Amino acid sequence: MSTTATAVAPLTIQDAEILVSAARRAAEASGVSVSVTVLDAGGHLLAFRRDDRAVLISGETSTRKAYTALQLDAPTADLVDLVKPEGPFHSLPTALDKPLLFIAGGVPLHRDGRLIGAVGVGGGAPEQDHGFAVAALSELV
Repeated sequence: MSTTATAVAPLTIQDAEILVSAARRAAEASGVSVSVTVLDAGGHLLAFRRDDRAVLISGETSTRKAYTALQLDAPTADLVDLVKPEGPFHSLPTALDKPLLFIAGGVPLHRDGRLIGAVGVGGGAPEQDHGFAVAALSELV
């Protein structure tokens, strides 16, 4: 008996550009300057954009949020309580060589049920960044 796995289309540069544009539009509509990072399933950078007026650290935070969402296959907003001192994963932020960031604004991307990448947004309040990232996902069909 053989099983045939259906191939899932990877995240493309065109997808990444759609995500960046959609996140930036959502942020602009709220009057917030942001950085947006899109990573593929392997954690490789596909797209990055920092608005001229975004705080400089937002570039780093958007990338770390995307990386964290990708590695844990969960929105970073859902992980914040897990790494607090009383949380079950309180040592996770310092356990790995690559820095994770447990602040809302990173979301994993799925296609046909498979993880294909992640988007991270930094520059606004955490709940705003999460909203901008989710808005970007809604643009990707």
